[in-house]
Amino acid sequence: NPFLEEVKECQKRDQKLMEKLMLINEGKETDFGVDENGVIKYRGRVCVPGVPELKKMIMEEGHRSGLSIHPGVTKMYQD
Repeated sequence: NPFLEEVKECQKRDQKLMEKLMLINEGKETDFGVDENGVIKYRGRVCVPGVPELKKMIMEEGHRSGLSIHPGVTKMYQD
């Protein structure tokens, strides 16, 4: 997945996540972990580093996909 590869590369430049990675490797961190692709996760969820371009890409994808959180005025009215 090219998106997760981008997240993983950005994670490597995030100082806080690199500190968590050291704790994970030392066995001192249980809420954070690394998946089979080398992506740092918090309780099974991908840790998105503080990279504005990456966050923008995630937001745009969320709005483009059918997984958008807000169902729209029509559905709200029908409910």
